[in-house]
This record gives sequence, structure tokens and C-alpha cells, in this order.
Amino acid sequence: MPSEKVLQQKQEAVQALVEKLKSATSGILVDYRGLTVEQDTQLRNKLREAGIEYKVVKNTLTRFAAKETGYEGLDEFLHGPTSLALSYEDPVAPAKILSEFAKDNEKLEIKVGFVDGKIIDINEIKALAELPPKEVLIAKVLGGFNAPISGFVNVLNANLRGLAVALNAIAEKKAVEGQA
Repeated sequence: MPSEKVLQQKQEAVQALVEKLKSATSGILVDYRGLTVEQDTQLRNKLREAGIEYKVVKNTLTRFAAKETGYEGLDEFLHGPTSLALSYEDPVAPAKILSEFAKDNEKLEIKVGFVDGKIIDINEIKALAELPPKEVLIAKVLGGFNAPISGFVNVLNANLRGLAVALNAIAEKKAVEGQA
């Protein structure tokens, strides 16, 4: 039986993980077995640059935290060495970075993830990773808003051009009639 102090430390660790899972917009569990120290350092640096928290987690403690946050679906993937990548701002970033890293380093195995409270499998993670960057999506949406406005302006300009051409034709006709 664990001592009271050890038990309390584990409960605090679970509560800290619960808070992180609740505040994260997305997270991905990976099996890092077989990565060299150099590869792991490269991965950690890429994730850190993107503002993603990455750490090795204990499966038992993660199991308790997942149950408390409604992520019971993670339970079946909590075996073997497990790392957790959490993003608090960009829900797509962990999927992009880990998927790209896994292409070059087949030892990294993506297990499962979650986005905004929903458990996602490896196929959904790959689909998420293939989304264009946030800036490109925003530009496309703004471009979509801009198209109807541009069309409206062109219609108005066409009517004004037509009026100008008609007035010019009348003026030329009057000028010719005045000379004759």
C-alpha cells in the first residue's frame, strides 16, 4: 500500500493533468519508443516553437485524468510508453507537427487524439494535419466575403459606364446636329 504522501502526490498529479486536459483545445498521444535522444530533442524543439506542451505521461495517472474529463475513449490506447502533446491555442498544430515528424521517423507512433472534447483516431489526425494553415483558411473566407462585394461594385460600375457612354453618344449627336 502506498504511503499517504505518495498517494497525495499522485492525486495532485492527476488533478494537474485534469486541468491541462480541460483547458487544451487539442491533444495527441504518441508512442515514442525507438526514437533516439537526438530525434526526441528535435521533436520537442519543434513542438515548443509552436507553443505545444509535450511530456511523457504515466498511463495510470492519465487514465484517471481522462476518466474525470470525459475522455474515457483514451483508455484503450494507454499502454506502453506514452507522451502527450497538448495545444492550448491552435488545435491543428500538434497533428501537423507530429504527423510530419512521424513521416520521417517511423518509430514515432501516433496513437489517438482529441479536439475540443471529441476523441479522434489516427485517420482523423492525419486529415487534421492536411488542413491548410489557419492564415490560408482565413484568407479564403475573407476572399469569399470579398467576391460578392466585388461583383456588386462591378455591376454598379457597369451601369455608370453605360450611362457615361449613353451621355457621351447624346453629346456627340448634339454636337453633330449643332454643326449641321
